[in-house]
Amino acid sequence: MKRKNLIVKRKVKKKKKTIKNLQIKKFYKKFKEIIFKNIKKEPFALGVSGGSDSMCLAYFSSIYASEFNNKIHTLIVNHNLRKESFKESKKVKEILKKKGIESKILHWKKKIPKKNIQGNARNMRYSLISDYCFKNKIKYLITGHHLDDQVENFFIRLIRGSGLTGLSSMSESVDLNKNLKIIRPFLNSKKINLKHVTENYFKTYIFDPSNDNEKFLRIRIRKHRKEMEKEGLSTDKIIKTIDNLLSANKALNFYKNKALEKHASFISKNKCALNERIFYEESGEIIFKSFSDVLSLIAAKYYPPRSKKIISLINRIKKNNFIKATLGGCVIEKENGFVLISKESNPKKTTYQLQK
Repeated sequence: MKRKNLIVKRKVKKKKKTIKNLQIKKFYKKFKEIIFKNIKKEPFALGVSGGSDSMCLAYFSSIYASEFNNKIHTLIVNHNLRKESFKESKKVKEILKKKGIESKILHWKKKIPKKNIQGNARNMRYSLISDYCFKNKIKYLITGHHLDDQVENFFIRLIRGSGLTGLSSMSESVDLNKNLKIIRPFLNSKKINLKHVTENYFKTYIFDPSNDNEKFLRIRIRKHRKEMEKEGLSTDKIIKTIDNLLSANKALNFYKNKALEKHASFISKNKCALNERIFYEESGEIIFKSFSDVLSLIAAKYYPPRSKKIISLINRIKKNNFIKATLGGCVIEKENGFVLISKESNPKKTTYQLQK
């Protein structure tokens, strides 16, 4: 009788990645605390452009995944905005692969915008990533937004005349839509720290030439910040102001939610009826925030239309001769004491502004 050879298969455990540099280890610990608080062991996605911020994000995410066995989806977006876009996407994929980080390139195949390049690129990026996450049942997306982004956003919105909501800027976690939550683990970290990690680990990253192009408002603000600091307007003071505004915004959101409970009825996911009494019973800021939220929800966009357009529309609605208008992918009509807000069937300007 022949004896059968018994082959015992052992499960090979993935080796946990370790950090030797004590400064980077301390930085990663803060990242880990935020990710564990929000995501724990759930799968998550991250967008990687190849810049120093997102490469640091990719490195820390790979360490976290090796520690907690999360399934991570590292996504590279090829916007096709420049001739070099595809080549750069492949280069980023190669750099990540050398460090054992698998990634996937998402390609934008629709119409390429000619105006508002940075804004449209952001919307294209989030549209592709959001669709991917929905198809793969991923509930969390982490991004590399950092403290310097927070400051720049504050100045951009200040220049544009934004209200409290815009000036209070980004928060650590926010719902991109009903299926996907954004987590920003680096909001309290300076860009220089992220760059240090990337240079230490990857030794290289992709430089985006638009980061030197002064036709973009963000770049002009970036270059003027040193002068502002000389005049006493330091990063710490700006962040303190943003935190105070964020605190006030949270308080207003409480009353905004109360107003929506009282005055808004969602007939379907594409239609909402607002009782006209909201325009006379609530304060101006609560009306504005309520109206902005409804427009965003109905149009399925993270960003509502610009504040001046919303204020103008609210003023028109209050007049007796108002009948109908369109704004931000929505149709707004008055009927029997209600303002009906429904999704526009073929909005002209929603191709790129799908999500944040």
